[in-house]
Amino acid sequence: MTDVVVVESPAKAKTINKYLGDGYTVLASFGHVRDLPPKDGSVRPDENFAMDWQTDERGAKQIAAITKALKSAKRLYLATDPDREGEAISWHVRSVLEEKKLLRGIDVQRITFNEITKSAIKAAMEAPRDLDMPLIEAYLARRALDYLVGFTLSPVLWRKLPGSRSAGRVQSVALRLICEREAEIEVFKPREYWTITSAFTTPGNAGFQARLTHLAGQKLDQFDLNNEALAFGARDTVMAGSFTVRSVERKRVKRNPPPPFTTSTLQQEASRKLGMSAQSTMRTAQQLYEGVDIGGETIGLITYMRTDGVTMAKEAVTAIRGHIGQVFGGEYVPDYPRTYSTKAKNAQEAHEAVRPTDASLIPEKVARTLTHDQQRLYDLIWKRSVASQMQSAELDQVAIVLADTSGQTQMRATGSTIAFDGFLKLYIEGRDDSRADDEDGKLLPPMKEGDKVLTGDVAADQHFTQPPPRYSEASLVKKMEEIGIGRPSTYASILGVLRDRNYVRLETRRFMPEDRGRLVTAFLTSFFERYVDTGFTASLEEQLDDISDGRADWHDVMAAFWHDFSAAVAQTKDLKISDVIDALDEDLSEHFFPPREDEVDPRTCTACGTGRLGLRLGKFGAFIGCSNYPTCQFTRRLVADDEGGETLKDGLKVLGQDPETGEDITVRRGPYGLYIQKGEPNPEDKKAKPKRTTIPKGLEGDKLTLTEALGLLSLPRVVGLHPETGETIEAGLGRFGPYVKMGAIYGTLDKDDDVLTVGLNRAVDSLAKKLASIRNLGAHPKDGEPVMVRKGRFGPYVQHGSMIANLPKDVGMDDITLDGAIALVAEKGKPLKGAAKKGATKKTAAKTTRTKKAAATIEGEGAPKKKAAPRAAAKKTTKTPASKSKTAASKKKTTASENPDEG
Repeated sequence: MTDVVVVESPAKAKTINKYLGDGYTVLASFGHVRDLPPKDGSVRPDENFAMDWQTDERGAKQIAAITKALKSAKRLYLATDPDREGEAISWHVRSVLEEKKLLRGIDVQRITFNEITKSAIKAAMEAPRDLDMPLIEAYLARRALDYLVGFTLSPVLWRKLPGSRSAGRVQSVALRLICEREAEIEVFKPREYWTITSAFTTPGNAGFQARLTHLAGQKLDQFDLNNEALAFGARDTVMAGSFTVRSVERKRVKRNPPPPFTTSTLQQEASRKLGMSAQSTMRTAQQLYEGVDIGGETIGLITYMRTDGVTMAKEAVTAIRGHIGQVFGGEYVPDYPRTYSTKAKNAQEAHEAVRPTDASLIPEKVARTLTHDQQRLYDLIWKRSVASQMQSAELDQVAIVLADTSGQTQMRATGSTIAFDGFLKLYIEGRDDSRADDEDGKLLPPMKEGDKVLTGDVAADQHFTQPPPRYSEASLVKKMEEIGIGRPSTYASILGVLRDRNYVRLETRRFMPEDRGRLVTAFLTSFFERYVDTGFTASLEEQLDDISDGRADWHDVMAAFWHDFSAAVAQTKDLKISDVIDALDEDLSEHFFPPREDEVDPRTCTACGTGRLGLRLGKFGAFIGCSNYPTCQFTRRLVADDEGGETLKDGLKVLGQDPETGEDITVRRGPYGLYIQKGEPNPEDKKAKPKRTTIPKGLEGDKLTLTEALGLLSLPRVVGLHPETGETIEAGLGRFGPYVKMGAIYGTLDKDDDVLTVGLNRAVDSLAKKLASIRNLGAHPKDGEPVMVRKGRFGPYVQHGSMIANLPKDVGMDDITLDGAIALVAEKGKPLKGAAKKGATKKTAAKTTRTKKAAATIEGEGAPKKKAAPRAAAKKTTKTPASKSKTAASKKKTTASENPDEG
């Protein structure tokens, strides 16, 4: 008889089963086992927020496995992740089993652990507890809020602003931050100012630089020297002066180490130092948490990575301090362990900070067993954690004031030296938006009061103030944390959703709003201002935290929100699209039509000269058009100005002619954006269509050249021959972006890769990962199609066309032969899952898409949502009255094995 332990991911299950031994059966739930059906009515406010629950095909499969294991068990341990989401998953598993009456005589207990190590698992098993209902109710309230906002607000957006996509509760606020920052940049007026610096030489013939701070006895403010005449006058005064050292000020300052990582600071620092996105950071951290194979044993390298706590366990602090003393010396160990408290708004320090599970596992020791990203991220986490317990750094700062003989003109030089490096020996924290010259880092020569210095070259430098910087992933996450919107587990998914919906784009690692994003923000701020207000959203987060702490009832919070929100939605019922366009045209006027230096009305049509430009709405979204339409057909994209942005009149632009056929190469505007076309349709042969191709991200359709267009039309192109197999490698552009292909094996290229120029080395590297899990055994003698052996989730299998067959347990990937594979498929082959569905009608697919569309709007407090299962796959829908079980909407959470970005 074995007890049953339920965790979230199969990778974690395998490791924990090794630690617990034969007396336990450890199974994975694969995230949530049920969720809200993606349709209206799944959350019913009029019934005290009662909800429907639906178990999809995968969830039913996992419940069946748990049910089977429970037949010979006395205890069920729910060991999902130690956060709100994990608590909810455990609650769902228990609820489904209770509804099936499968828990009679079964002792159900909840256990949590912050790290996947043998000692942590054993300790957790010895300290079980009940499910935390306040935490579950906070999760349910959050899920219900996101669901109701998505299914209520998004349809309003689609009807009143065609061409737009969905709106989510927190992502809309994040989008507003990005758009408002862009608006600040657009209206920013640079101001001129000058600085005067001079080279000086000490009596010891050492050189240094100083900056003018006082002129004519007055301290200079930033804009006191705001033109060339004033600056040159000040420069001449300095050149004519004779300077001596008036004062030398020295002081020693301490710089303390930063605290260990929270989810937010980990994402910020990984973005700044490693160039990793929030999603990539969380995916890699999940892998380090679940464990890697080191010396034949799977070891979790870091603690749980979704946390806003900055404390570390006493045992960990002791181990780290011991490591510091052993490796760096006793002078690097503070007299007392350092303690930290978080400064983030609404932080809940329920878990430890992100730290290594064993400080002795230094990065160099485990580097061989890690991937490139895993190694870099572990190195960052390890160094930050160890540095947080090291001695403070000590710096000697020096400030020297020079004055001329009158004392009316003064220059200042600053510098510093490191007296004791302390934690800086191991770790230096990254910084956002650092623009000012760091004068404090300069080393100054020795000087004393009264020393005469010789004046050298004097420079007058012109400067202009700079607009506030666009948000990077790091600075946006920091801003969201500061104002208290979202939670650590949500940041990665929020930023991912904004990009996926084409509301924003990343350029040079900075967020820039797309036209669609600006329109959505303008619409929401015009008609739903309260619900995209940072203060309101932060206040709502505080109420959700009150629920999790047992200080508020989730029904009361939901009722108060729904009363006002539904009334705001009702007020838009009679709103005309023309009213929306007029409001947005006025709201975005300064953005679309900035004032011109020649004082000509920026709304005057540049094509006809008499029409008035304004915001127009077409079938596929908004654009700028002329009031004289259809006489004047001038249109342009929604950009701040039209300089260098040639319009696509009548929806197309001719780039030139194909040098071989003479056919026109055109850029055209279609329902889904711009694309390239060669030639025109043949009216006599309707089946013969002209060649077309999409324009990959990174290339602007309005600025595309003929050469680039011809290159894209020529895809796929031959890159070269694989150095080992001799097979041809091609590069092409597919539905999901650029790729390389060798036979039936595909490798994905990064967004930064240029499919037109990607070389053989990069292509081979991209294919290497796939080749490690795929073998091409050869062509089938009957049809010539390749017979492949692949590595799957449940073991290796053989594939021929749409038929697959699992390899016997005693046969490895390298052991199977072509003949053996053919025989195996013939004997035990079955259709590849999903192959039978290819004949589904467009009508059915469209209906499914419409049903899912609103569901996709809902922001989870964790992972990007899994796609809802088809209705045919739904096993069960349970209606649960809120008054009986206090249940609310539940959010899907995928596991690391399927989508490691979940939270």
